[in-house]
Amino acid sequence: MGDAVGGATDVVVVGSGIIGLTTAIRLQEKGLRVVVVTADGLLSTTSAVAAAVWFPVATGTSGRVADWSATAFAEFARQAAQGVPGVSMRSTRMLEHQQQSSGLPWWGDAVPDLRRLTAAERGLDCADGWSFTAPAVEMPLYLPWLLGRFIDNGGEIVHRRLDALDQALAWAPVVVNATGLAARQLCDDPAVHPVRGQLVLVRNPGLPSSTRIQDDPAGYTYIHPRSADVVLGGTFEPDDWNTTPDPAIAEAILARCTARIPELRGARVIGHTVGLRPARHGGPRLEADPAGRIVHNYGHGGAGVTLSWGCADAAAELVG
Repeated sequence: MGDAVGGATDVVVVGSGIIGLTTAIRLQEKGLRVVVVTADGLLSTTSAVAAAVWFPVATGTSGRVADWSATAFAEFARQAAQGVPGVSMRSTRMLEHQQQSSGLPWWGDAVPDLRRLTAAERGLDCADGWSFTAPAVEMPLYLPWLLGRFIDNGGEIVHRRLDALDQALAWAPVVVNATGLAARQLCDDPAVHPVRGQLVLVRNPGLPSSTRIQDDPAGYTYIHPRSADVVLGGTFEPDDWNTTPDPAIAEAILARCTARIPELRGARVIGHTVGLRPARHGGPRLEADPAGRIVHNYGHGGAGVTLSWGCADAAAELVG
């Protein structure tokens, strides 16, 4: 790792979050020599603080998004079966306060064991809900594994803050832009904006299953157990750049999560985090510029993990 690109390089990937690293690995698998240029350390990216349970939240419902989500689901399921660090398949309940349509949700084809919850399973306050098994990814374990795989494949990490994407074209004939929120400035794309997410981390009292309630009147609610802790959330605050945890918000998160899952009462709080989801009005941008020298892969919002391997495949195809 260094601060200068050396040797012959086929592609420079700008950005070292999960979008950048998965794309870099797929490019390597095509036989290309890849350098990742990043302004941040691996565990300083937005990806590092993500709750990272598969679900295409706030991504739009296009066929492309459904395909990318399904591809990532299948890849994570394969990795979980192989024992990749930080990846597991976790039982999940998604509860709805509003009755949904009678058919499968738009993302349902990706999920082999999806079924509708019974009234007894979902509780009196919810009108609908789903049960399924979904990939859960512990990012502090998974990101180092991704980086190791990239390095073992001959990849190089360069720590450099770019003022313009064209700077990277001096090092390789093709650049992949996986810069997340930084694309707002680097691409002059005002559609890119932050969506603030505040989380509370507590010791895991033995919870086996995730719970998600996106339309909870008290606030966006999710409870995602990991090996040693439980990620409690959360908030979904567009255009808020504040990365300082708010104690009042933390109290509210704890209140609604413990009301839903009484086993959490008394669980020791071990941390508070805030992440800025790199969202984009109109959904992710995944396309090549007219000259074919810059491939854009950004704007995934809170679904970076959910879309990662699917978008990596698509971006690698665009590099050609």
